[in-house]
Amino acid sequence: MQYVKLQIGCLIVTLYIILTYLRATLKTKIPCNKFFDALMIVAPWAVFFDGLTAWTVNHLEIIPEWLNKYGHLLFFVFMDLTIIVTSLYMYDQIVGFCKEHKKKNFLLFLPGIISLIMIFAGINQIEYIQGKTTFYSMGFSVYVCFISLFLHYGIILGLVVTRHKYLAKDKKFGTVSIIVIVGIVLIAQIIFPEILLTSICAAILLLGIYIEFENPSIRKLTLYNDNMVEGFANLVENRDSNTGGHIKRTRAYVNLILHKMRHDKRYQDIMNKDYLVNVSNAAPLHDIGKIATPDYILQKPGKLTDEEFTIMKKHAACGGEIIQNTFKNLDDAEFEKIAYEVARFHHEKYNGKGYPQGLSGEQIPLHARIMAVADVFDAVSQKRCYRDAMPLDQCFSIIEKGSGTDFDPQIAKIFLDSKEEVVRLMER
Repeated sequence: MQYVKLQIGCLIVTLYIILTYLRATLKTKIPCNKFFDALMIVAPWAVFFDGLTAWTVNHLEIIPEWLNKYGHLLFFVFMDLTIIVTSLYMYDQIVGFCKEHKKKNFLLFLPGIISLIMIFAGINQIEYIQGKTTFYSMGFSVYVCFISLFLHYGIILGLVVTRHKYLAKDKKFGTVSIIVIVGIVLIAQIIFPEILLTSICAAILLLGIYIEFENPSIRKLTLYNDNMVEGFANLVENRDSNTGGHIKRTRAYVNLILHKMRHDKRYQDIMNKDYLVNVSNAAPLHDIGKIATPDYILQKPGKLTDEEFTIMKKHAACGGEIIQNTFKNLDDAEFEKIAYEVARFHHEKYNGKGYPQGLSGEQIPLHARIMAVADVFDAVSQKRCYRDAMPLDQCFSIIEKGSGTDFDPQIAKIFLDSKEEVVRLMER
């Protein structure tokens, strides 16, 4: 027992986290993350085989050589899998995987595949070294695990550094904290190889990701917040009998534009997973300010007078204020900022002739420029009580003619290049 006390403690911690997580998620039916699911499988086995080999390496006189060797092989494999899975999890949190980027996704898995192959290839070179208090193992496979950790987490740290302007503070802090703590443990293990701290790494990775990202209570609160956002959006739509499915359609167009922009190198840094989710969730709130618009204007079956239109235009600024007052206590500053800017600035024009502030060009937040294209296209392509829906060719023509004046020319081009997909979304 003197050789495996630490591993037993770490195993108890990992199993407790897993059981707590499963109980909470099965009870509330919260969607799970596939990489975290994988981590809950490989991390306990990494700790288990760390403990097993810590015992066998100190009982070489009674343990068959093949058993000791293959026990170490399984330990190295599960430890490397823990490193691979956690790095993929963090990449998914920071950038997000894109199904269409199959080659890029394969390249992300490639270092892990190579390291696993090298572990298998080098297992016969393992050596058992006697330290002052215990035996420990060294050899090619051990070095591969060390290099794998530095490589995978080095890539993640590089992404955090290069994209720090576009990442949420809690996500940056959580990711860096986990990697730094594991790095300190690893350095201590390299300097003092016989202290056998490896199991702590697996436990820290599982515990850190659970606390920072996968805590069921926090995820449940996020779902409640999403439901509240949807409720606000439905409230607006129910008041405005002219706009029907406007919220669902504009959100679909926004998601399409975001998806296309993700493939564009000009927007690669900003189009991370959080940004995509926040803009998509903020899109339904773009007209939230209409809650304060009088019914006689909002539901008027005809063209508005100049005075009425002046009142109608106030919904943009009002929407921003409502979001600031409503969502200020959600502890999600990034979403609040994006939702505020979408609501306040989606009627700004690229040439500076929009409202409420007359912003122009890139003074208008990117997400508001995206919303502007989606909003106008849906407005002209749907029937209203005071006019029929315009023909689709004419609707696309309005976006084309407004490129560079009403709309960001790059976003307008992305939208126009996606005509077939836009039409399919409308039909759906």
